[in-house]
Amino acid sequence: MEYGFTAAAYVVAVVLFIQSLGGLSGQESAKRAVWYGIVGMALAVATTLVGPGAGNWLISLIMVAVGGVIGWYVAQRVQMTEMPQLVAAMHSLVGLAAVFIGYNTHIELGRVMGMDEAARAALDGFAALVAHKSGAEISILRVETFLGVFIGAVTFTGSVIAFGKLAGKVDGKAKKLPGVHVLKAGVALILLLLFVYLQSGSSLALIAMTLAAFFIGYQVIMGIGGADMPVVVSMLNSYSGWAAAAIGFSLSNDLLIVVGALVGSSGAILSYIMCKAMNRSFISVILGGFGGPIGPTMEVTGEQISIDAEGVAAALNDADSVIIIPGYGMAVAQAQQTVSELTRKLRAKGKTVRFAIHPVAGRLPGHMNVLLAEAKVPYDIVLEMDEINDDFSNTDVAIVIGSNDIVNPAAQEDPNSPIAGMPVLECWKAKQVFVSKRGQGTGYSGIENPLFFKENTRMFYGDAKKSLDALLPMID
Repeated sequence: MEYGFTAAAYVVAVVLFIQSLGGLSGQESAKRAVWYGIVGMALAVATTLVGPGAGNWLISLIMVAVGGVIGWYVAQRVQMTEMPQLVAAMHSLVGLAAVFIGYNTHIELGRVMGMDEAARAALDGFAALVAHKSGAEISILRVETFLGVFIGAVTFTGSVIAFGKLAGKVDGKAKKLPGVHVLKAGVALILLLLFVYLQSGSSLALIAMTLAAFFIGYQVIMGIGGADMPVVVSMLNSYSGWAAAAIGFSLSNDLLIVVGALVGSSGAILSYIMCKAMNRSFISVILGGFGGPIGPTMEVTGEQISIDAEGVAAALNDADSVIIIPGYGMAVAQAQQTVSELTRKLRAKGKTVRFAIHPVAGRLPGHMNVLLAEAKVPYDIVLEMDEINDDFSNTDVAIVIGSNDIVNPAAQEDPNSPIAGMPVLECWKAKQVFVSKRGQGTGYSGIENPLFFKENTRMFYGDAKKSLDALLPMID
């Protein structure tokens, strides 16, 4: 296939990817956006398989088939509540692919550099591109390969640890591991190895850098607490994009460069939005967790008063307006379908029911929106924090389902709180607040919540799904 046709097909694929990203910004257009992405990826893969330098048809088709079957199998098994860890796992594969492609580039570069002029003239594909590069271009290629492998290795181990924390296989608390000073020295080591690799193309330098990058990815993500997982997921998304872009430069593949830049920049922007939603800097997240209190924290007085399903049902039957605040506890209990049925019954009685979504609710940006959409909750009653926060004072009942930090008044009332200044949903301003919670724990970040002790708050203890299932028949 001619280069011109390949370039044109890549442009169409890029346009489809951009349309996909744009459509994913709204729930109504998300389904259409997903199809844009599917068609764009199918076009990109097909064009690459039949484009200039294509070969090894049997291996390529087998790999596409195997990957498709695995993807289909995973998609059928993974629940919507497990999407955060699936996304982290996918990021790890992108990083590992970048490492493998970088090493392939390194091996091919060494092979071509060892040939005489006559042998180089007979090369085709990527080897031919390398053979025609000047000395300066070879140096640039080495830098691109080095950076691609480095970012990919950091992304791989970081994503694996993120997956473990999200899946509960690794402790979600921030851990300051031994060797932080070694990590700082590692930056100087990476620069030294880059200089050595640039001058000599040493395989040992590349291997040493890869091992150091694997350790850096592990060290950084282990030092980040579970409460920062939304930022971590979007950050790793950005890393995977930059890894793809770096490898795109190495392979002289325009599509990889553009798509990698799209993913990298969108992930970086999303990380910024997440940090802003928590009133924290990106650097403070990377340094690990919410950290400790600034000074003596405000003493929480009072007691947590529990309520049963009959009490909650009576309040809901008498209420005219209800705001539901979902959190990770709803995802764990897989209570979204029950919440949707509760919403349907309340709206059928003429009550105003809306959902308040905090930007960092759950373990993934948009996690709650996806779960509610799966449960067929109408899009128009699912509102972001800034859209609904002022309405709590005019609301009869606020129901908090499995949330802690995003409804914690200490963020506003206690300047020494670890989450001081973080924008939160001001549900305590509602006339009555019911908190569906398993027990009296302090949540994922380990921060006490004064909301649970306020006079207008009642604790609806128990598994969210079982509690709401018991509540449903009482809504008359």
